[in-house]
Amino acid sequence: MKKSFIYLMTALAGCVSVFLLSSCDDDSSNGSSAFDLSAIVDDTKYSENATNWGSYMVAVAQRLNADATTLYNDWNTSYNGGNAYKDLFTNPALGEFTSARAAAEQIIDGCIDIANEVGTAKIGDPRSLYNAGKYEEAVYAVESWYSYHSRDDYKNNINSIRNAYFGSLDGSRSATSLSAFVSAAGTTGQELDTKVQSAISSAISAIDAIPQPFRNNIGADEVVTAMEACAALNNVLTNELKPFVTNASNISETNLQTVINDYTDKVVLPTYLSLKNENETLLNLAQQFKSFPSDAAFEALAAQWIKARKYWESSEAFLFGPVADKGLDPNMDSWPLDKDQIMQILSSGDFSGLDWTGEYNEESDDIAAAQGIRGFHTLEFLIFKNGEARRITD
Repeated sequence: MKKSFIYLMTALAGCVSVFLLSSCDDDSSNGSSAFDLSAIVDDTKYSENATNWGSYMVAVAQRLNADATTLYNDWNTSYNGGNAYKDLFTNPALGEFTSARAAAEQIIDGCIDIANEVGTAKIGDPRSLYNAGKYEEAVYAVESWYSYHSRDDYKNNINSIRNAYFGSLDGSRSATSLSAFVSAAGTTGQELDTKVQSAISSAISAIDAIPQPFRNNIGADEVVTAMEACAALNNVLTNELKPFVTNASNISETNLQTVINDYTDKVVLPTYLSLKNENETLLNLAQQFKSFPSDAAFEALAAQWIKARKYWESSEAFLFGPVADKGLDPNMDSWPLDKDQIMQILSSGDFSGLDWTGEYNEESDDIAAAQGIRGFHTLEFLIFKNGEARRITD
């Protein structure tokens, strides 16, 4: 999730148009410990904006498909006209990472980043707003609230850490994984591996215990437990696992090279290939909807969005390389949305604002503006309404 403070403030300033509740006044909802978050809903109607709806879905799905294809090809075939990024990552002689140990540290850094983001931003930001009595803003800060898919997103984020550490996509531990080689490094390594595995499992379980949907239960005690579990995972990754891998003399460069190779071949490349394939199917369904709008077509899109979304969220432990350098993360996953601009696009049918050119600069307001009206979450808004697939006659 690429979160923009500017666009969060823009979105919150426009929350009157998003919610059935009538006010964004902080004081209007302070002091209520039992505020009914389910009363805050999206009241946008397809039937009132149908003319360009299908075309907008196609425009967004085309860009998602293009970004996912670029990401896979950069890793697997050629990056910026040179070697595939998989070679830059795994081959110290090419200079991107000067040793297998440095590449292993990057794997851990990716896991640290997403463990922190899930706990402090994805879950923590809505909770902070809720605690401040800013209930409408709290709901609007919840990523994937239109689909009620937030909790699954967060679990898939932690699963991306599990996959990176275990060297597999199914929860099994590869014999050539980082986990296996830490465990093989003496008693201290075995104890650390057990601790990391436990922290991963605890974070997943704690997130799963949040009452569903998260957007209606931001104030639940289970939310704090989940934040604490993510913080504990972040702590063991940052203060124990990374220093151990950096300093352990009994983990050889040769063994770490095997870890790096298998991580790339068994985790990164298959995840990105599935992301590419599922987004291609998503585009096909959007094109079918555009030609023949129907409730069934909305339902098919909703199911496929969830399938494609899984592979994106399961990749967030490795948001380095092309996905970062080319701005593909915020292209595909910016949150929150610029809903006012989305509504203008639905009215005008002008999709030119979805694109940006030149080298990626994360400080560029113009690029951020384009990214706030495309990607998974724009498509989510166009497909889902209050946790269900939209209806033609809503």
